[in-house]
Amino acid sequence: MSSFATGIRALGSGLGIILRNPKLLLLGAIPALISALLLLGSLGTLIYFSGDLTVWMTPFADGWTEFARKALRILLGIALVGAAAVLGSVSFIALTLLIGGPFYEHIAEQAEQQLGLDTSGDGAGFARQLGRGVRDSLKLVVVALIGAVVLLIIGFVPVAGQIAGVVLGALFGAWVISLEMVGLVFQRRGLAFGERHRRLREHKAMTLGFGLPAYLLCLVPVLQLLIIPAAVVGGTLLAHRVMPSAHRS
Repeated sequence: MSSFATGIRALGSGLGIILRNPKLLLLGAIPALISALLLLGSLGTLIYFSGDLTVWMTPFADGWTEFARKALRILLGIALVGAAAVLGSVSFIALTLLIGGPFYEHIAEQAEQQLGLDTSGDGAGFARQLGRGVRDSLKLVVVALIGAVVLLIIGFVPVAGQIAGVVLGALFGAWVISLEMVGLVFQRRGLAFGERHRRLREHKAMTLGFGLPAYLLCLVPVLQLLIIPAAVVGGTLLAHRVMPSAHRS
């Protein structure tokens, strides 16, 4: 519980720093707003065409009774929209940081300076660091896609599947947001994506303490514009706690 509370405090500290720095808040909110509009537009389009899509996916049901055919297609439509919502929620952070990578790198460095943490890197130039960020964000989107497919399959289990899907979706989203938010510090020091995963796995309670409230708060419209930059700062603190001692401030 102590480690879990440490994760929560990291997010809270990030929120406090962001609220005291309106310029950093605005800088972090713009990419989050763009990302949210893109994802909401995509989800709205899917909902609008979900009826036609489920008909196209189930031609074998054309000969079924009307009740059975409608029930299948409604269930499939709900599952598709639900899976898309889960995918959107867990990939939102990756997409946001992909869009606003340089802005969030600046926010992370400013937070390190204010907190007296080491801001050094491995000496790689801006282009190389940007390339790392893009590659890692794409890897995270792939991870999110795989997770969404698994959750979609679980969701087809009557009753228990829906409950398990919600719980597992929140835990998975918490892990993904933690992976992404510590990435800015790890990338600057030349630490690979796999190293990020290993270090967070060694501090599961702290990771969930940070990631779970961040993920749940990001589901709230508008509030996510505040939480994303706060989570960038909180993730910077978390990264300095979990990274290898040779790279730690």
